[in-house]
Amino acid sequence: MNIRPLHDRVVVRRKEEETTTASGIVLPGSATEKPTQGEVLAVGTGRIQSNGDVSALAVSVGDTVLFGQYSGQTVKINGEELLIMKEDEIYGVIEA
Repeated sequence: MNIRPLHDRVVVRRKEEETTTASGIVLPGSATEKPTQGEVLAVGTGRIQSNGDVSALAVSVGDTVLFGQYSGQTVKINGEELLIMKEDEIYGVIEA
């Protein structure tokens, strides 16, 4: 991937959409919801504080994160849809 996010921004690959429900019902394409989980692919250098210091981000490359359904900006890079969002749009990190 050839993208480096700036400051407190993060690049996330959204997980695949669910095509069946837990009970096995197949959902048509229009009924599927966009997943609110994804994998962090790249992170910026950190948030710039008011005094000029840079604070490191709490997420790192490879983390699985939770975010809002309408969070971030969708971009297409090398034919793949990715999300670029600020770190404060991420709700949490899923730990295995």
